Formats: sequence, structure tokens, C-alpha cells
Amino acid sequence: MSEIEEKTVKICLILEGCYPYVFGGVSTWMHQYINKMKEHEFVLWVIGAKAENRGKFVYEFPENVTEVHEVFLDDALRMKDTGRLRHLFSDEETQSLRELMLCGRPDWEVLFRLYHDKHMNPMSFLKSEEFLQILIECCEEHYPYIAFADAFHTMRSMLLPVLYLMGTEVPKADVYHAICTGYGGLLACLGGYVNKKDVLLTEHGIYTREREEEIIRAKWVVPSFKKQWISFFYMLSDMIYQRAFRVTSLFTNAMHTQVSMGCDKDKCRVISNGIDYDRLSGIPLKEPDGWIDIGAVVRLAPIKDIKTMIYAFFELSARVQNVRLHIMGGVDDEEYAEECYALVDQLKIKNIIFTGRVDIVKYMEKLDFTILTSISEGQPLSVLESFAARRPCVTTDVGCCRELLEGSEGDSFGRAGYYVAPMYREGLADAMEKLCVSEPRRRRMGENAQNRVKTYYKHEDMMENYRKVYREVEEKNGWNRI
Repeated sequence: MSEIEEKTVKICLILEGCYPYVFGGVSTWMHQYINKMKEHEFVLWVIGAKAENRGKFVYEFPENVTEVHEVFLDDALRMKDTGRLRHLFSDEETQSLRELMLCGRPDWEVLFRLYHDKHMNPMSFLKSEEFLQILIECCEEHYPYIAFADAFHTMRSMLLPVLYLMGTEVPKADVYHAICTGYGGLLACLGGYVNKKDVLLTEHGIYTREREEEIIRAKWVVPSFKKQWISFFYMLSDMIYQRAFRVTSLFTNAMHTQVSMGCDKDKCRVISNGIDYDRLSGIPLKEPDGWIDIGAVVRLAPIKDIKTMIYAFFELSARVQNVRLHIMGGVDDEEYAEECYALVDQLKIKNIIFTGRVDIVKYMEKLDFTILTSISEGQPLSVLESFAARRPCVTTDVGCCRELLEGSEGDSFGRAGYYVAPMYREGLADAMEKLCVSEPRRRRMGENAQNRVKTYYKHEDMMENYRKVYREVEEKNGWNRI
């Protein structure tokens, strides 16, 4: 037998908007995960925004990745209708479509049968009298004072990707493991339905809450339908929370959020992130050279709030001499990146360096401490890597950052940096100043940070916990390990 033929379980990983198209925290995590899980075979089912990115992978796949299935949301816009809809809807189908449009709890198996098994054309449905009639009834009941044109276009935009994805070809696997809810969760549940297999979910952040924050700020959403769009993503999360065999999160508060959103607590597990401690723990501290160097390992994207970081550093520079900020990461959003560069020019800041992607092990030698200003996070790998290298951190109070900096229950290692409220530039400047002015404080907090990672956040421990989840699937189904 070849190495691939000896794999125990064929796992379909469902990913949305990250690996293998872009670098970043989740992508790095995913690549390391597959590489370490050599005993299993992986099929990647990946959702991208634009078909022009087909095949443009930034990672070289490990040998145990045997298939890659790409699905692009903008392909839905190029679908042709097949003419007049000739399907006679049953009461069950009509009710499920109505629940879908109201973002309630549709019978997903009814919808899967309709759009996957029976191959109903989404465009034909969205142009049909049946769609129009259901929409009119929904508007009369729930949106009587909203312009019907707004409701019509919003509903079509909301439904088209979902109906399109339900009709996509499903790769065969022994288990379907989604790395987010949303569209990725939808495909995982479709795979479980088609091949009668178990579904798993791992959330790095709470996807629905992140979409909610984006929609609240979004200019493209009709204001009167922002609540509907938010409910739409909660509906998609609810689908996989109900259907998954196991649901994992990175920290306890995230699990509590999942439970509060309707996930059965008995199926929930907390599996903390882990890093390659040995790769980073030997990096020497920076020799004093008259400068304080602050690093931000971060993609240039709105959710990372680089602008607040720039403003906070501008304020810090007025208080502390000889400080530099190194922003290390690729461009995730070209327009946002240009806005960040323009802000630096506008403020006439000289000591901000945009490095692009770097070898973090080599670059860490140049840094005294690190900063993260995200408005949403799960359990950021960049903070754990900084800790392993004995560099304390300044972060926003999002995701698991407070717990990483202060320790969870039973952790007596001590503070490893400071956290402040998101978008609080003065607080960030204050926190950075505390670390800038005291080398003994940086060293003490750096030691605390390294001890915490060594004890609680090693990669091998994380991998063993995920292996246990796969073994639970094997045992549930009575599979014999090879």
C-alpha cells in the first residue's frame, strides 16, 4: 500500500475566504494542521469570492491533500435560468422556502432535496411567480412599510449564494469538518446530508458575530435590512450547530457564546490553539541600541484596525523618543492598505515600517514587544508566537486576548502585557508607553508570557485533542483503525 492508501480517515475540510488563497492566522493554522495530521487523508472544499482566483494557491499542499474542490460565490451571478419554472411546490417546500426567506429555521433537508437532489435552478426560482408570491407574503407580514424594490433586491442577493451552493457537487469523504459557520457550515451540512456522514465544526472566532459587526458598519446594506442580514448569518450558524456531531472553539467564553446561540453544550469542546514552541523559544532578546522596536504581525485589513494602531503610535511618538513600529504582513484589502499608507503620510510619521510578509523567526530578533489592535479575534497565533519568543504584548480586549495576557483560572505565571478596549487609541498609547519606558518590566512580562505558552499552548497538545475528536467519530461509526 502507498502512504496515501494507508490513511485512516478521509476528512473533508471546508474553508471560506482563507487557506489556500491568502496568508494569515487561520491559513497558517490550517497548513500546519494538515502537515501534522499525516495519518489522515484530506480533501479541501474551499469557498472563494471571485472565480478569477481559481487555482491561485499561495501554499504548496502536503502529500496527504489528495483533492481540492473550489467553489466561487461570483459564479452564482453568471448562472443562466432554464426558463419558466415547472416545479409544483409542496406545502413542505413552500414553508421551508418561506422560513429561509424569513431567516428562521427552515427544514434544510427539504431544501437540500430541492436544490441538490432535484437540481432546481436558483435563477429560475428567483424569477418565478412562486418566489414573488412568498416574498409578497413575507413583506406584508414583516416589512409592510419598506419599499418593495429594496426587499426584492435584498432577498435575491441574500438567497442566490445559498441556493447556488446547495446545488454544487459534493466531494466524497468520511467526515465533513468546517472551519467556520456561514457558507462553509452550509457546505459541511450538505456534505453530511448527501453522503450520510458526520459533520464537525471548529470556530476560530465566532463567525456570526464578526459578520454582524461588518454589517452594522456596511454601506452596501440597505439600513432597513441590516437586521435581516444579521439574522441570515445567525440562521446559517444555527444550521450547523444543530447538525454537527462536535463543535469546538478556542476558549471557554467562545464556547459559552456558541451555547447562547443555540448549540447543545454537550457537543461543545474547547481546544486551545497551539504553536511550535521550540521554533520560537530560542530567539534571543534584542540587544539595547537606543531604540524601542514594536512589532505588529498582522494582515492589512479593516478588521485588524491598523488605522487606530497608526494613530496610537503617532501619540506614543510625541511622548517617547526613538520608537519604531514594524507592521509585518501582507495586504488583505488593497483599498484599506492605501488608506493606511496615506494616513502615515498625512500624519508625517517617519518611524512606521511596512515590511510586507517576513520570516517571523528572523524578524522577531529586532523587536522589543508586539501589538495587536483588532476589533475581532479568536485566539491569535501572533500573540502566542510573541509569547514564545519572550516578547510581551499590547492587545485590544477581544476574543481570548485578556485571558492570554492575564492567564485563566489556575494560571499563576503573572501578567504578560496590557489590553485596552478596541479602537481606544489613547489607551493603546498609554499601554505601549508602559512597556517602552521599562526594560525590566518587558523582561519580566516576557518571561511570564513564555512560561504560559510552554505550559498551555503547545502545538502537539492541540493536535492530540483534535485527534481525539476524529477518534470519537471513528468509534461512533464502528470503524476499525488501520
